[in-house]
Amino acid sequence: MGVTDPAAGPVMDRDEVDRALARLGAEHEAIETSLFALQDHAGRRLLEGARLTGVTQQRWSATEASITLLWSYFDAYTAALRTAREIRARRRWSSREDLAELTELLRGESVTVPGADRLSERFTLSTLVDRMNELYATSLDVVVTADAVWSALPARIDLLSAELQRTRSLAHSVGVRPGEHPSGDDLERITRTLTRLREDVVCDPLAFWVPAEGSSAPGGGRPDTTVYDREARALEEVRREIDAVLTVRQDAEARLIRLRDVLSRADRTLAEARAARGEVLAKIAATEVPVVSGPPTVLQEQLATAAEYRRQAQWHLLSPLLEALEEKAEDELLRARESLTAVTAPLAVRAELRGRLDAYKAKVARHGLAEDPLLVERYDVARRMLWSAPCDLRVAEQAVLRYQQAAAESLGTPRVPGQGGSHQDRRSESS
Repeated sequence: MGVTDPAAGPVMDRDEVDRALARLGAEHEAIETSLFALQDHAGRRLLEGARLTGVTQQRWSATEASITLLWSYFDAYTAALRTAREIRARRRWSSREDLAELTELLRGESVTVPGADRLSERFTLSTLVDRMNELYATSLDVVVTADAVWSALPARIDLLSAELQRTRSLAHSVGVRPGEHPSGDDLERITRTLTRLREDVVCDPLAFWVPAEGSSAPGGGRPDTTVYDREARALEEVRREIDAVLTVRQDAEARLIRLRDVLSRADRTLAEARAARGEVLAKIAATEVPVVSGPPTVLQEQLATAAEYRRQAQWHLLSPLLEALEEKAEDELLRARESLTAVTAPLAVRAELRGRLDAYKAKVARHGLAEDPLLVERYDVARRMLWSAPCDLRVAEQAVLRYQQAAAESLGTPRVPGQGGSHQDRRSESS
C-alpha cells in the first residue's frame, strides 16, 4: 500500500476501513446520547432559567459557549462520518482511490470546524472525539454540580426555616423576644442568615461546592453545608434554651418553695451560730471566736423578684434568675454551716476533753484505783476547770493531761505524751 499523506499514514485496507467506521459509528452514537442527556438534564434547564451571580454566572457563561461549540463539533463529526460511509457504500469492493480518500478522511486532519479562539480549526476524527469528550466532561461537571447543590441545600434550608418558625412561635409564647432575651436576638440573626443563605444558594450554587480531592469525574465532591450546619447548631442551642424556659414554667412554684426552704435553713443556721457564739464567749475564756454575719438581704430581694416574674409569667426572665439563685442559696447554706462549725469548735474541744477525762476515770475505777488520793485530786482539779465558766481550754487541757499521766503511772502503762502536744494528738488515748 502506498502513502497518500504523511499525516494520514499508509492507505487503509477495506477491513481496516470497516473496523474504523464501526468504531466511529459507536462513538457517534454514544456522544449523541450523551449530548441529548445533557440537553435534557434538569440542572441545565435550571441554569438556563435562573438569575445567576458570582462564580456560577461566570462558569455557566463559559459552559454555554462550550455546549454550543460541542454541538458544532458534533455536527462536523456527523458530516464527516456520513461522507465516509457514502464513499464506502459506492461499491462493494472499494477501489484504491476510494481507500486513499477514506484513509485521508478517517485518519487525516480532514474535519474543519469553527474555533473558539480563531475562525476555524482542523481535527482528525479521533482528535475531535477527544476534544468533544473534554468539553462534555467540563460542561457536565458544571451542570451536575449546580443540580446537586440545588437538590440538597434549598430543601434543607426550607426545613430548617420551618423549624425556626415553630421555635419562634414557641419562644414568643414564653416571652423570648428580640431585644428582651439573648435567644430572641439569636432567632432573628438565624432568620436573616438562612434567608440570605437560600438566596445565595439559588443564585450562585457553585460557590457552595467542595470538590473531591483527587477526583476528575464530573460532579465529584459534595455541597458545602458549613453555614447551614452552623445555623442548625445555633437553632438547636436556642431550642434547648426555650425548653429550659418551658421547664421553668412547669415547675417554677416547686423551685421557688425549695429556694425559700434552703434560704430559711441558712438563716436558722446563722441564727444558731450567733447564739452559739454568745454561749462560747460566756463559757470559754481566752479563745478567738469568729464573727457571724447576718443573712444577705440581696438573696431575699432576688427571691421576691423571682416570685414577681412568676406572677407576671415572665418565664424568660425567671429561668436564668432561678438558676443563679439556686446556686447562691446552696452556697449560702454551706457558708452558714461552716460558720456554725467554726463558732462551736471551742465547745467541741471542751466536750472532747470532758469525755477523755471521764474515760480515764472509768479506766482507773476498773483497776481499783478510784480512791487513789493523787488521782482523786488531779481529777477534781481538771473537772472544776472543765465544768466552770468561763473555761480556759489551754489550762484545762493541761490539767486533763496531768491526770492522764498520773493514771498511766499508777496503771504501769507507757507515759502519756508530754504537755507540748496538742489535744488533737491525744484524742486516741485508749481506755
